[in-house]
Parts: sequence; C-alpha cells; structure tokens
Amino acid sequence: MPEICRFFGIVIAIFYNEHNPPHFHARYNDQKASIKIDDLTILEGMLPPRALGLVMEWASQHKHELLCSWEQAKNSQQPDKIEPLS
Repeated sequence: MPEICRFFGIVIAIFYNEHNPPHFHARYNDQKASIKIDDLTILEGMLPPRALGLVMEWASQHKHELLCSWEQAKNSQQPDKIEPLS
C-alpha cells in the first residue's frame, strides 16, 4: 500500500490494482476509512471528526492529483506523492 501523503498523524495511501470506484485510504491511529475521490463520500470505515475534516479539506484541494495517483497505482506504478495539508 503506497503512502502518498502524511500530515498531522494521518496517513493517506492508495493500494495497487485496486477496485473501482477511484478511492484512497486514510488512517489515523487505529481507525481507517476508504474515501471516494470524485465526491469524497466515505465508502467504508470511519475516522474521528477532526481527522476526517482535515482529510476532506486536503482531498478537496488535491482531487486531480489523487486521480493521477489512483491511475498510477491501478497500473502497478508507484503513485506520486502529494503535498500535505499545512
């Protein structure tokens, strides 16, 4: 699972050869969520409200980059890193 970003203790990753719809995985401590890239809906899991808010803010700023990283990982290529939320 390639890590593409890390900020405020949150790890963002995309799996290789992943299933549709395009999504990414966010992990904070022992909680995880899968989040759809196009509309940022949670597909599975949960995060604490503050961490989820940070993830949603970051993802809304980087949708295009997330889709590019998704395509790379889907094709078994190392996805590009994405700038963290600052």
